Amino acid sequence: MATMTESNQLITTVKSWPERIKTFYNDVRTEMKKVTAPSLKDVRATTIVVIITVFLFGVYFWLVDNTIGSAINYMYKYLTHR
Repeated sequence: MATMTESNQLITTVKSWPERIKTFYNDVRTEMKKVTAPSLKDVRATTIVVIITVFLFGVYFWLVDNTIGSAINYMYKYLTHR
């Protein structure tokens, strides 16, 4: 069973919610005013970097996959013929 002090703390906490929510939304509005959208030039530049990076990683993983796959096939054929 809750004591009187715990009940008072709960009531105080619940009563402070509207003020805390108001403060939170004011802080969000303040921070959102600082946000700027990137320029078209920035978006293009980062998009090109991402596309090139994805392509390079794709080639790298394709090479690694083929190398490991060939090694496994070689070992499988070597071990099954003996």
